[in-house]
Amino acid sequence: MRHVFARKNLFLLIALLLMTIKTYVVYKTSFDLKTDNILQEFILLINPISFLLFIFGIGLFMKERNRNRYIIGADIVLTFVLISDMVYCRFYNDFLTFPVLFQSSNFKPDLGSSIFELFNWTDILLIVDIIVLIWLYKRNSRFKTNSRNTRKQIIIYYLIAVAVFFCTLGLAETQRYQLLTRSFDRELLVKNISIYNYHIYDGLLQSKAFTQRAKAESNNLTDVKKYIDSNYKAPNQEMKGIASGRNVIMISLESTQSFVINKKLNGQEITPFLNNLIDKSYYFDNFYHQTGQGKTSDAEFIGDNGLYPLGRGAVFFTNPNNDYEATPEILKKYGYHSYVMHANNKSFWNRDLMYQSFGYNKFFDENSYDISEENSIGWGLKDKEFVEQSVHLMKDLPQPFYTKMITLTNHFPFELNEEDKLIDEYNSNSKAVNRYFPTVRYEDESIKRLFDKLKSEGLYENSIIILYGDHYGISKDYNEALSQFLGKEITPYEQIQLQRVPFIVHIPGVTDKKPQKISEPAGQIDMRATLMNLLGINMKGQIQFGHDLFAKDRDPFTVLRDGSFITRDMIYSDGQCYDRKTGKTIDMGTCTPFREKARQELNYSDQIIYGDLLRFHERNK
Repeated sequence: MRHVFARKNLFLLIALLLMTIKTYVVYKTSFDLKTDNILQEFILLINPISFLLFIFGIGLFMKERNRNRYIIGADIVLTFVLISDMVYCRFYNDFLTFPVLFQSSNFKPDLGSSIFELFNWTDILLIVDIIVLIWLYKRNSRFKTNSRNTRKQIIIYYLIAVAVFFCTLGLAETQRYQLLTRSFDRELLVKNISIYNYHIYDGLLQSKAFTQRAKAESNNLTDVKKYIDSNYKAPNQEMKGIASGRNVIMISLESTQSFVINKKLNGQEITPFLNNLIDKSYYFDNFYHQTGQGKTSDAEFIGDNGLYPLGRGAVFFTNPNNDYEATPEILKKYGYHSYVMHANNKSFWNRDLMYQSFGYNKFFDENSYDISEENSIGWGLKDKEFVEQSVHLMKDLPQPFYTKMITLTNHFPFELNEEDKLIDEYNSNSKAVNRYFPTVRYEDESIKRLFDKLKSEGLYENSIIILYGDHYGISKDYNEALSQFLGKEITPYEQIQLQRVPFIVHIPGVTDKKPQKISEPAGQIDMRATLMNLLGINMKGQIQFGHDLFAKDRDPFTVLRDGSFITRDMIYSDGQCYDRKTGKTIDMGTCTPFREKARQELNYSDQIIYGDLLRFHERNK
């Protein structure tokens, strides 16, 4: 009977074999999934089989000719899923989630060059199995019969599929206990349950998230508040109010990582202005971005709320109508007007809705700027023109104001006109890495122009100017080329170090007289608490996870969105614990207490967002 079933469903078995091999090849080449032992490698190889058995098995209910047509169609759809995940992963180092798919308004024509950069010519090989299946179907009449499978054969087939699934899951659980509770670690899920089952699991999580707000009650906030209150660190009283009453200018440095700071390329400084500014400012050289799939919008969310972004999708899309206690809303009580300046479409990343929720008075989007083909490249208006036009708008704003400026030019794929290049491209096998340095240099020159304009318009002296990198620019897909520039291998430990971004606080008349470099680990979650103390605003009782970076009893603890963390003495990433200074692996027990704290903190932040818990907070009433 087994031989009869095999002969009758040979086409299905061939498709199953080819799709399993193709998936495994993508795992190893495009997803770059690492394993620690032979069993993990075996799990990686077999984990798609149960899903493929279920999907291809739908064809068992059809006549053979229709069954095989269905299998070819299913193969095409699954190949599209693989390619989508592959392209997304190459830049974002992550896997697609349902919230990301809901962000379809972000996929506009100006993204074309970015997406094109992520394709390799070898990707065409992903359709080889489809061609083979079509050829077999067309050329071999044995695959076009009207034969059917019996009910007993179908039942046995699906019992085998179920058995394969639970066998695979059981093996995975031996390698990672309570695997399905680790929804924040998408790579771990893909490695163990397959990219396909991961998407099903993600869909279930999404449906669960939709119900959390409806079920949330005021007492859900109690545990969160207790945790925040118990971890509260009093801000530095000596620093309190040193920027009181000043305008606040926040500058988001697109895709800028700390490895370019104080570095040279071919004897030329990559960031000469920022290097000089650092010597007149408070500079944090171990400051980490904590963004997730929302990238720049996540950095905005963290900075304005002191909450973590979501592990799946972007808060700007999933929860724009929540109640927030954002910085603009708080500053209104102190006479501030708040603005965002970003020369892009107002609906991109759902900003128009989210800024209303945050309490901004006005969003100066692309309609507020004079944009033409001559002054634009890549994603839009060049940074030099952007800062000049922004200051022109800024000078007419009522003071004091809180203004956020979002730069654009240093965005993947890092395009720049020849006349704007102030430094040569790097020489590696990666065009993206090579182009990154000229766009960073251009951004640096644009910031210099911003400061000059602020001074000439009389806005400089009475402002506090904060610059922060929003997220990484060079993903780990380009590690080979980047390691060439850095002169060292990029290990998981070094990969965490590459998540450092600049954070510069410049207060004219204050920091230029007494600059300071702070090397304790910190993150974007701390930006708001630090700013508010400098402005002299009491934030005790506020729902936020960050701390004043100048607090005297602050215990450095920086959590990244994927569950990695950095303390004064250690770094945890990718299941390994490292000594922060040497980079050598240390006993996992050292990291365990902090792992639980990191997970708890991320979970509490997620509860606040998914449940819209701030609507229950007394400060909102």
